[in-house]
Amino acid sequence: MEETQPLPGLSVVVPAYNEEEAIGEVIDQIGLALQGAPFPYEVIAVDDGSRDQTAEILRRRPVRLLQHGRNKGYGAALKTGILAAEHRHVAIVDGDGTYDPGDLLKLAGLKQEFDMVVGARTGKDAKIPWARRPAKWFLTKLANSLAETRIPDLNSGLRIIDRQVAEKFFHILPSNFSFTSTITMAMLANGYSVKFVPTNYRRRKGKSKIRPLQDTVNFFSLVVRTALYFAPLKVFLPLSLGLIGLSVFKMIVIDILLIQNLTDCTLLLPLAGIQLGMLGLLADLIDKRSPPLEKKK
Repeated sequence: MEETQPLPGLSVVVPAYNEEEAIGEVIDQIGLALQGAPFPYEVIAVDDGSRDQTAEILRRRPVRLLQHGRNKGYGAALKTGILAAEHRHVAIVDGDGTYDPGDLLKLAGLKQEFDMVVGARTGKDAKIPWARRPAKWFLTKLANSLAETRIPDLNSGLRIIDRQVAEKFFHILPSNFSFTSTITMAMLANGYSVKFVPTNYRRRKGKSKIRPLQDTVNFFSLVVRTALYFAPLKVFLPLSLGLIGLSVFKMIVIDILLIQNLTDCTLLLPLAGIQLGMLGLLADLIDKRSPPLEKKK
C-alpha cells in the first residue's frame, strides 16, 4: 500500500472572541502538537473584536494576529483567517479549549486523501452538554436525510480543508456559528470527499457564546437553505407528496365517511402540493443548468 505523503504545509486558523481564559493555552497546545510535524505550519489567530484581554494574550504568542474592529461573528473570523492563509491546507481549531490540538496531526495524516477531514465529537470522552444534545441529534438526522449520507458531526470546530475549496463556497457561508454546518452540507452536496475522524470534546473555558434556542433555529434554517440551494427536490418533493397524501386521507376519512361532502380545503390541498412539486422541479432545473463548482479530480 502506498504511503500517504505529508502535507506540503498547514495554516491553523484560531477564531477568538472574549476567550482570555482559554486562548493562551490553546495556542501553546497547538505549538506543542505541531513542533515535530513533517511539514511547515503557521498559526493565524483572528481576534473578532474581543473586549477582554484576548488580543493582549495573543500578542505574546508566536502567531499571526488578525483583528476585527468589531465583533463580526464566528464565520466572519474564519473567512478572514482562511483568506490570509499562506498554505493550501487550512486547519480550524476553536479558541475555547474544547478541542485537543493534539488531534491535528491525526487529521493531517488523512488530508491528502480527502477534500476535508473533520474531527467528529464522537470519542468516548466527548463531553457535549446535555442541553445541546437533542437539537444536535435532530439537526444531524435532518442533515443525514438531505445529504443522503451519515454525518457523525455536522458542526465540529476542528477540521482541515483545502483553502481554494472553502473559498468557492464563501458566497453562501454565513458569518455566524453556522459556518461549519453549512460548509459540511455544501461539500457533501457537491460530491466532495469528507472524512470524519472520532475525537474527544472537552468542557469549554469561559462563557459560551452559543444561544441555544436562536442558534438551533438558525442551524435548522441553514440546513434546509443549503439543501434548497444544492438539492431542492429533496425538500420540495416530500412536502408536495405530503400535501397530496393529506388531501386523499381527508377526502376519504373526513369528507366521504364523516361529513359526506367535498370541502374546499380538500380541493386546495392537492393543488398546493402540485404547485410545490412544480416549484421544486423548476428549482432543480435551475440548479442543474447552473455551472457546477469544480470538484477535486
